[in-house]
Amino acid sequence: MPPVQTALTLVALLACSLNAQAQGVGRKNLPNFDNRPYHFGFMLSANRSDFSFAMADSLADDVRGISNLPQAGFNMHLMASYTLSRHMRLRFEPGLSFQDRALNYRFAGQGDVVRRTEAVNLDIPLILKYRTDRLDNFAAYALLGVKYMRDFQSQENVNQQLQSDNILRLQSGNFAADLGAGIDLFLPFFKLSIQAKTEQGLLNVLIPDDSNYANPLEFLRSRSFVLSFCFEG
Repeated sequence: MPPVQTALTLVALLACSLNAQAQGVGRKNLPNFDNRPYHFGFMLSANRSDFSFAMADSLADDVRGISNLPQAGFNMHLMASYTLSRHMRLRFEPGLSFQDRALNYRFAGQGDVVRRTEAVNLDIPLILKYRTDRLDNFAAYALLGVKYMRDFQSQENVNQQLQSDNILRLQSGNFAADLGAGIDLFLPFFKLSIQAKTEQGLLNVLIPDDSNYANPLEFLRSRSFVLSFCFEG
């Protein structure tokens, strides 16, 4: 089963379990929660990241192919939510994401070479959340947003000529579109949200520096799948 479907299945099973516990005593938890215009909280997330890319039209004779090797990471974000209407919320979720990606290069006579890129991103997202009406202690929602990312660990200023081996250099700044869905569970003392989303980079972050790893590529865009647990009071 693909990772996205597996994660969504786990989210659904966990939601059913927690919702049953939340409604076990037959009462509505946090009945006045939605009456407040502002809410604050934090998010803990796991991510799985790779690239969307295209091969260059003209490849060197020794390049046989390139493939993704998705890697795992994690996110930590604060969250502020403002109620725009009965169903719409605007969320600001600043924080850090630790993302690791890898590309597998196949060279003739050299075998496979794995080139990894590690990023520590400052994320500044603005997200629209469309939520259904609350049913007892449960509600579902969809997410759509955009965010700016700045990689503190970028090697964009590294001089390739001073390296013993070529590196894959990426731009430090990037924008991404977020699309996802989740569920709100109203527990006795706080609201727990479980959500899954995809983050698709909008900019080509590849720095074409005539290296062995940049030359075979036409473009590189970041891509992540993120599973988050949000605690909101």
